[in-house]
Amino acid sequence: MAGGIRTVSVAERRRRLAARHHLAPAERAGTAPAAVADIVGLHGTDPASVYLAAWARTREVGQAAIEHALYEERSLVRMLGMRRTVFVVPAGLVPVVQAACTDQIAVRMQRRLVQQLRESGVAEDAESWLEEVGEATVRALAARGTATGAELARDEPRLREQIVYATDKSYGGPVNITNRVLTLLSAQGHIVRGRPRGGWTSGQFTWSAGGGQRPDPGPPAARAELAHRWLSAFGPALVSDLQWWTGLGAGQVREALAQLDVTEVDLHGSPGVMLAADVPGLDAQADADPGPWPALLPALDPTAMGWQARAWYVGEHTAALFDRSGNIGPTAWWDGRIVGGWAQRKDGEIAVRLLEDIGAEAAAAIAAEARRLQEWIGSAARITPRFRTPLERELAG
Repeated sequence: MAGGIRTVSVAERRRRLAARHHLAPAERAGTAPAAVADIVGLHGTDPASVYLAAWARTREVGQAAIEHALYEERSLVRMLGMRRTVFVVPAGLVPVVQAACTDQIAVRMQRRLVQQLRESGVAEDAESWLEEVGEATVRALAARGTATGAELARDEPRLREQIVYATDKSYGGPVNITNRVLTLLSAQGHIVRGRPRGGWTSGQFTWSAGGGQRPDPGPPAARAELAHRWLSAFGPALVSDLQWWTGLGAGQVREALAQLDVTEVDLHGSPGVMLAADVPGLDAQADADPGPWPALLPALDPTAMGWQARAWYVGEHTAALFDRSGNIGPTAWWDGRIVGGWAQRKDGEIAVRLLEDIGAEAAAAIAAEARRLQEWIGSAARITPRFRTPLERELAG
């Protein structure tokens, strides 16, 4: 420690992953909700990744148990949250994410959709028109109980209206407003994503009525709570990491941190922050080092996507593991850092490629994880990440 500021080494940060993210075998949680609660949430954009991320952090938890938590017990909820990204979060955290991030996202989404409706000539008073369509859609959904977007569009034909967007792009042109309206209604808390049509890898989700009134902690308190939970799981970290992960403005992040008891630390030459209560635990973690551990994490895993500054665990492997938009593919880890990637081949085999020499013992441990994962997935399911990356494409064949 120099000048009163503690230095936190890369090794210490990697050790924290073992316990805080339930990645070391001895630290795996007994249930999916228990694992998710300690890392704020799982990325929910890719349906299969939710299950695979839960598998990596739990002991003997099957797909049926994860599905039960999502769609029957509803202890885990899929919602639009940080960075306008779909996350799966504990039910008790929904009001926090809603007030901290989603409410302001919904305001921007509504403003943009109203503008597009007006510019496309759908309605002169586009704001009132959209409100009417939203209310009618919620009523139709309440009558059905659960429904797909196509089913709701049959009940409320105005959902089939079209807007024109991104005319200067190859992917632009006319598009139905169905998904945009449903996504907006979910961001406003009126409806929620339900069980998909198909198996656990399916992305054809149904919709259900919202979960009712939830306690509103207010935006400032919610942002402070979210920052506290993120620092507990992902700290110590740069303030810019927290801002990137939440998608909040710099002023909002500063306001949130001002409500917390945090301390400044040195992160391999850069100023970082961590919860003051966590500082004594760094030495205890060193004493309880679980030893080297293997992990196979899916595309968009919350650990792999937890920080904006990733060099301390990604190393030189960015080009092989990320797509052009910054989405990470399936990764192979050894002792808190990425050492390769994996993919499922057409015959169901989990193929792993190491991108550096980690020794025979480590390679054998990762190979054992691949066999464990292949057995857990089973013979029928096929995993194709929504965002393909160079190494994943090559391995999948």
